[in-house]
Amino acid sequence: MEPYDVLPDPDPYSASRDAFERLISTLADGPAADMSHDELEAQLEQLGRELLRQLMQNHLDQRARKEEDTVRADGGQPLVLGPEGQPRTWREIGHRRLLTCVFGPVRVNRIAHRGRGVANVHPADEALSLPAGRHSRGLARLAVLEAVRGSYDQATAAVERRCGKVLGKRRLKELVVAAAVDIVAYYTAKIPTPCTREMPLIIQIDGKGVVMRPEALREATRRAAAKSAAAGRRGRLAPGEKPNRKRMATVACVFDTAPAPRRPHDIVHPPGGRSETRPPRPGPKAVRKWCTASVIRSPEQVVADAFTQAASRDPQHLRDWIVLVDGAQHQLDLIHAEAARRGIRLNVLLDFVHVAEYCWTAAHAFHPPGSREAETWAADKLTAILAGHAERAAIEMTEQAEAEQLPAARREAVTTCHRYLTSHLGQLHYETALAAGWPIATGAVEGACRHLIADRLDITGARWGLDGAEAVLQLRALITNGDFEDYWNFHAVREHQRLYPSPDQQDYSLTA
Repeated sequence: MEPYDVLPDPDPYSASRDAFERLISTLADGPAADMSHDELEAQLEQLGRELLRQLMQNHLDQRARKEEDTVRADGGQPLVLGPEGQPRTWREIGHRRLLTCVFGPVRVNRIAHRGRGVANVHPADEALSLPAGRHSRGLARLAVLEAVRGSYDQATAAVERRCGKVLGKRRLKELVVAAAVDIVAYYTAKIPTPCTREMPLIIQIDGKGVVMRPEALREATRRAAAKSAAAGRRGRLAPGEKPNRKRMATVACVFDTAPAPRRPHDIVHPPGGRSETRPPRPGPKAVRKWCTASVIRSPEQVVADAFTQAASRDPQHLRDWIVLVDGAQHQLDLIHAEAARRGIRLNVLLDFVHVAEYCWTAAHAFHPPGSREAETWAADKLTAILAGHAERAAIEMTEQAEAEQLPAARREAVTTCHRYLTSHLGQLHYETALAAGWPIATGAVEGACRHLIADRLDITGARWGLDGAEAVLQLRALITNGDFEDYWNFHAVREHQRLYPSPDQQDYSLTA
C-alpha cells in the first residue's frame, strides 16, 4: 500500500516574503523609477518599517504554533506552576494580547494555563519577557532617550518619525517614570572602579530650583504662593524672577582626580600679564565622575548618597576627601553632620570662583569697573588669599575703606566681602590645596546643575510634577555618568523578575 502524500508545512514567513517581493516590485517596475532620491527614501522607510513589522508578526505566530504543538505532543505534562506554587491544570488556546513595538503594532497569541480561583499563567509571556503594558521595552527605551533630552512634545514627535503613530504623550510620560524605578538599586549594587590612595576623592554639592506645578511645591512654598496670589499681582517682576514657583533640587558630584600641584599665579595672573617663560600649570582633571540629583529626596539624603558613593570608592578612608561648596551654611552643616556620623576626616574648601566674585565687587568699590587699578587691586587680594593670607586681605580692605572714607553704598560691598572671608576662614586653606594638587572650584557640580536641570527642566514653559521631574533628573544623571546601557540591562532583568516571579525567587538577588 502506497503511503499518503504528506503536505509540506506552510511557510510561517510567507507574508513577509510577499511584502518583500512587493517592495522589490515597487523599486523595479513601479512608480519608484520616477521618484527623486528624497521621495525614494521616504517610501523605503515606510515600506521597510512595514516589512519589519510583518517579520515580527510572523515570528510571533510561529512561536504560538510551536507552543500549541508542544502542548498537544506532551499530553498536558508537565504541569505549569504559578508564582504562588499552585498548579494550573487547564489549558486554553487563543488568548491574544497586543504589543506595540518600534516597528508598529503586532498580536501575540499564546496558551493560558488556568486554575480554579487563581490568575492565568502564560508561559509565552515569560519567554518573550513581555511588558505589563502594551508598549515594548525597545519602544520604551527610545521614548526615554528622546524625552530626557527635549520636551515631551519633541520626544513624541521624534518617536512618531521613527516608528509611526505608536505612542501618545501621556503614555510617554508614564514610560519615563517607570524607566527610573531601578536607578537607586542599580547604584547600590554597582561596584565602582578602584584607584590608588594617592588620588584625592572629591565631593561637590549644590542646589538649583525647578519650576513646579502648585501641588508639587513644598508646603512652605505653597503657602507663600497662596498668600502672594491673595494679595494680587505685582506690576512687574524682575528678569528671570519666578516667586514661590520653584522647588529646590539638590545636586551632588563625586569624582577622582590625579594631583596637579599649582602656585597662586597659576590661578590669578599678575598685573601686567604673565611671563612667557613661565606658562601656567594645568589644574586637576575629574575622572570617573558620578552625579546624582533629586527634587524629592531631602538634601540630607542626597548628601548621604554622595558620601555612600565616595565610601564605596574608599571604604577604608585611606585617601584625601575634599569637599567643595559655595558657602551655603545649611550645606556645610549637612556635610559636617554626615562626616561626623561616618567618622570621616574632611578637607572642606570654598569655591574660589565665589570668593573671586566677592573680591571683584569690593575692588569696584575702590576703583572704576574695567580699570587697570581695579584689576591690580583684585589680583593682589586674590593672590594673598590663595597664599593662605585671607584674614590679612580682609583686614586690609576694611582699613583701606576707612582710610578713604568710602560712602555707605560703596562701603557695603567691602563690608560684605570682609564678612564672607572672615566667616569662612576654615574653608580658605587654598595654599594647602594648591600644594597638594587639589581642585579649588566647583566647576563639576556647577556644570551638572546646568546640564541636568537648566538644559531640560528649565526650558521655556515647563512646569513639573514630582514624579516626572525626579525621573528625568535621575535618568539624565544616569546618562551623564555613562551608565545608561548597563542600567537598561539591569532594569530589564529586574522588571522581568517583578512581572514573572518564581516561587523560589526570594532566594536570589541581582547585582549590577
